[in-house]
Amino acid sequence: MSLLGSFNTGVSGLQAAGQSMGIIGDNIANAGTFGFKSSRAEFQDMLAKSLKGIDGGDQIGSGTKLAHVKAKFTQGSISRTENITDLAVNGNGFFVVEAGKGRGFTRDGSFHFDKEGNLINGDGYKILGFQANEDGEITQKTGPIKLGGTTIPARATEKVNVNMNVDSRADIQVFDPNNPEKTSDFNSSIQVFDNVGTQRLITLHFNKVANNTWEYHAMVPGEDAANGQEGTMVEMGKGKLVFNDKGQLQEEVVELNSFNFNKGAAPNQQIEFSFGESLKEGGNGNDASTQYGSETSIARHNQDGASAATLASLSFNDEGILTASYDNGETRDLAQMAIGKFENNEGLFKMGKNLFKETRNSGQAAIGKPGKDGRGEILSKSIEQSNVDIANEFIALMNAQRNFQANTRTITTSDQMLQEVLNIKR
Repeated sequence: MSLLGSFNTGVSGLQAAGQSMGIIGDNIANAGTFGFKSSRAEFQDMLAKSLKGIDGGDQIGSGTKLAHVKAKFTQGSISRTENITDLAVNGNGFFVVEAGKGRGFTRDGSFHFDKEGNLINGDGYKILGFQANEDGEITQKTGPIKLGGTTIPARATEKVNVNMNVDSRADIQVFDPNNPEKTSDFNSSIQVFDNVGTQRLITLHFNKVANNTWEYHAMVPGEDAANGQEGTMVEMGKGKLVFNDKGQLQEEVVELNSFNFNKGAAPNQQIEFSFGESLKEGGNGNDASTQYGSETSIARHNQDGASAATLASLSFNDEGILTASYDNGETRDLAQMAIGKFENNEGLFKMGKNLFKETRNSGQAAIGKPGKDGRGEILSKSIEQSNVDIANEFIALMNAQRNFQANTRTITTSDQMLQEVLNIKR
């Protein structure tokens, strides 16, 4: 290589060192950027001149060039916050964003809800997830995560579950609806809801009518019954419980089921009273009501109705499911975060604004649910910090500076040698 060629070699070294400084500076500048992934410069030598032609050997290099800028997708540290919409991916994958020019992918989980109830990032881009159906079940349908209405309608009680034991030693007696207290062996009150969400009180009275056979009577106060009179009780439900000789529930028989409440409630509301899965229904007798020689008592009961309610709070769990809690005690799943996974993260294209875009090199995003098929879990009230290591970047900064200084010596020394050549004719 000629003396003039050494200038080009030195200049290539200066350019490489300058480009390296730019990459390191970008890393340092983004040390506080949420979800930022640092990069490193990868250099290659340039085509060398061979003194022996294609036989190889005795080659003189032509300098260096920046070959690749490789992003490092190592996990950043996770910081806890108090914001319920701050999320972090612990593991592989990216949040999916509906960006201005197609889908984007990000590790920055600093989200919030806009005035229309959409979950968005700081730039107003909607966050995508798996949506829930009307029953609160997460489906495979993807779309923007949205709160919807902040209220839920009332739900009429359709089923009351009762788990109890009736005393096999009780006396047989005939039930009188006009005197329920004295003609029943046991009673218990249960709160239910009509179709408009009004809370109603039902009292269940139990009386033994034969060996292994009991009746239940669902009574409603007259002031809550259509055409009822205050101070009286109106029977709106009735049935029988038949047990076998082992005290297991053999069969349930419904004889009356028509609840007619007043004050705007729909007529003939059907409320199923279930005392467990009887042997006739395929049960094993262990999870149903029983008839043993001990005092009659109700172990537990619940019903599926609810009053109308407004949103009280929101929360995300580790599966990325957004759950709404309402002031009537109800909870409902609204959506689940979607996570995009790539075969080659290093092939992603940086769009700016903490967003990446898929490319031919990265492959298409495999959209799925958190914690599934190699995707990371979601950490709520958390933010992933930048993965930039300041100490390593400062060391790389010093190396780049030394490389730059060393390459300037190549140029100044070549210049001095050229000057000596020019001085020969003097």
